[in-house]
Amino acid sequence: MKKVVIVGGGIAGMGIANTLAEKLKGKAEVTVINKEDFYFAGPSRPLILTGEQDYHRIIRGYENVGSKGINLVVGNVYKVDPDNRKVYVSESTFGEKEALDYDYLVLAPGIVFDGSKITGYEKYWWKNATVYDPGRVNVLKERLWTENEGTVVIYAPKAPYRCAPAPTETTLLSHTILTHRGVRQKFNIIHIDANDKTQPPFAMDIVKQTYEKAGIQLVTGQEITEIGENYVVTSSGEKYNFTILAMLEPNRGPRFIDEAGLGKGYVDVRSPQDLRHPKYDDVLSAGDAAKLPFPKNQEIAFESAMFAANKILEMEGVSEKVPVQYAFVGWAYMGNLEGKLETLSMQFQMDLTTQPPKPTKDPQLKRDYTIQKDRWEQAYLEKLFGYKAV
Repeated sequence: MKKVVIVGGGIAGMGIANTLAEKLKGKAEVTVINKEDFYFAGPSRPLILTGEQDYHRIIRGYENVGSKGINLVVGNVYKVDPDNRKVYVSESTFGEKEALDYDYLVLAPGIVFDGSKITGYEKYWWKNATVYDPGRVNVLKERLWTENEGTVVIYAPKAPYRCAPAPTETTLLSHTILTHRGVRQKFNIIHIDANDKTQPPFAMDIVKQTYEKAGIQLVTGQEITEIGENYVVTSSGEKYNFTILAMLEPNRGPRFIDEAGLGKGYVDVRSPQDLRHPKYDDVLSAGDAAKLPFPKNQEIAFESAMFAANKILEMEGVSEKVPVQYAFVGWAYMGNLEGKLETLSMQFQMDLTTQPPKPTKDPQLKRDYTIQKDRWEQAYLEKLFGYKAV
């Protein structure tokens, strides 16, 4: 029986695991290695700030996937040896795992937030909070709902980074909360972006118009290079004081990717459709950790997972494939300029099957788009983890 080891139990990892467990039933042993025994979904995390989303609706455990024959190992992967087909895992709740052998290895561990190149980050990391993980989004929420005056600074690093609209969403939801509380006039809100345009670039015109209506300052093409106790400094030498800081650190893949010679920063792949490593037929990658020429988001993670699963099925002589293409509908939260805790969203589409890609968007912001995004996210979670939120 073939051994398939998948590093990462997120959208990409579970997409592959579910597909292979179904298509290779009785022919393959599928094991997922994840650093936690739960998954915290990404797309709607910003709405935790306004109270429009609850933790319990976007956190899933892995227990129900066990009935599909998927094994779970909870622990940190610290080394991959592709020449000897081994994955090394730190001690886990399932006992110490020195090494796991594999016939196929799929690397879908997501990304790491790395502020190491920002001067002062090691000392003042605790000043920062973002929407990107369970603890920090909660800290950011507490700060937005308790501070009564000052400056909110939001930062987006150079792309690619996970969930392109998230810094913009954080900015506009901060405006919404402060307006709702009646203290917006006592705050400056500044969005500093290392890119020439807010992400995704084709939506910047709508973002800029909305920022102007909300009185939000936008600074583009500037990286944050230093953080102090109550200020940040950009690459141009400009200093911005802050009361609340929501700085997304630069993204990269886990160190074991570089150390195994599988890529610099992210895993090298042959093409967006053939996600095998250029040197190893038995090593594939998907999701945020794969070096793809696309945005890093949930749809791309899932679509790349299906391409990776199809390649393994092909190598195993299975002719039946799952349908897949790089095209998706997305939604970006645009807050509520009136301060109502009823977020409006922008809908956009991206067809990456053509060159150049064809983006489209609806310039009309709608509450219904926020609801559509929630239904879409919940459908994914039910499909991959086997149960609905109660």
